[in-house]
Amino acid sequence: MKIINDIGIQIPQVYLPKAGVDLNKWAVIACDQFTSEPEYWHDVEKIVGDAPSTLNLTFPEVHLEKPGADERIQSVQLTMRKYMDEGILQPHDGLVYVERTVSGKTRKGIVLCLDLERYDFNKGSSSLIRATEGTIVDRLPPRIKIRQGAAMELPHILVLIDDPNRTVIEPLTADKAKLEKLYDFDLMLGSGHLAGYAVNEAHENQVVEALRGLASPETFAAKYGIGADQPVLLFAMGDGNHSLATAKAIWEKMKPEVGMDHPSRYALVEIENVHDEGLEFEPIHRVLFGLKKDLFAELEKAFGSNFSYTQLGSGTEMMRLVENVSNGKQAIGLVGGGRSAQFGMIEIANPTSNLAVGTIQSFLDVFLKEGGAEKIDYVHGEDVVERLSLQPGNAGFYLAGMHKNELFKTVILDGALPRKTFSMGEAREKRFYMEARKIS
Repeated sequence: MKIINDIGIQIPQVYLPKAGVDLNKWAVIACDQFTSEPEYWHDVEKIVGDAPSTLNLTFPEVHLEKPGADERIQSVQLTMRKYMDEGILQPHDGLVYVERTVSGKTRKGIVLCLDLERYDFNKGSSSLIRATEGTIVDRLPPRIKIRQGAAMELPHILVLIDDPNRTVIEPLTADKAKLEKLYDFDLMLGSGHLAGYAVNEAHENQVVEALRGLASPETFAAKYGIGADQPVLLFAMGDGNHSLATAKAIWEKMKPEVGMDHPSRYALVEIENVHDEGLEFEPIHRVLFGLKKDLFAELEKAFGSNFSYTQLGSGTEMMRLVENVSNGKQAIGLVGGGRSAQFGMIEIANPTSNLAVGTIQSFLDVFLKEGGAEKIDYVHGEDVVERLSLQPGNAGFYLAGMHKNELFKTVILDGALPRKTFSMGEAREKRFYMEARKIS
């Protein structure tokens, strides 16, 4: 395992399932998806059955608030050791080049390790590896409980690089015929296709040198039109912000006891180029469950004369208006919520946040804290927000997305975005668990 300190990466040893394991059953989607759709996870359980699977090595968050969490965590940790002892998982040294095809688009990535010493998720961070959205520290304890004592990590973390000249990942795409294929199979439940290739030493050196080029202070300053003294941002979080923050929290706690060479200093991730044509940013919508207060009265109280609401005839009209607002106000679609119209548009004048997602999230935080609803969930896709929000007692907030080319400069100049601002694709496009890595 090679460590390249100047760019904060490690060339990992990963573990992959042995020949003969059914990869369609092995790979399951990121644990934080479909949290309000238990029927999805029931389907996953039926498909997997008794076969070896990452379903048995992770904790789907749909189960997080249900009884038996401690027993499930213990089972996950025992199964990790079982798969290792029985040879179901086999070691492989080196970077892995990944292609994920779904919905007619192919995204390319590289699986490697990031140095948690070079990562700081706190507001105002200037580290080489940074969070792009606010980290909810209260969400870390259950994740820490799952990771602590685990023999392995299985990441769904996607990290972005800003490489407009396509120097890091895309040369592997051009040369993939020269690379050893590690896996190539269809994913379950309509989530497309996944293929992985071993990156040889020559290509590995090309990747490292290209990352060094992106991390050059002169290149960085020229790209963003900033001073040469500004700290370089090389890796920006895409998906899995709280998973990486969990790894960081555990590492900070244990490093005084284990020293700086422990495997927990690093976290396995997949890096992708923000300029990849197959990568799209999708908005993350909000759904309130079990309303206990008059939502409209609370909105009017919070925003006063800056608040206005327009009833609309359909979800299609709502989406069109929210995505094309041009009157200087911030627009948010509202689905359900107790009024006679099923669809409407909220407009906020003189907002306190630069983005509509930040404005509405600030309201929702207070609304929930004061008992306005039983819970909130963050969902992908207009069909999901509509289906869930039109159920009695619920309400949904539909948000427009941000352009992916704005991400790096916004984070560099303004710091982390409001939490749950964007998503790298919709739910079925999220990363599936494939590679594992020893962390103890």
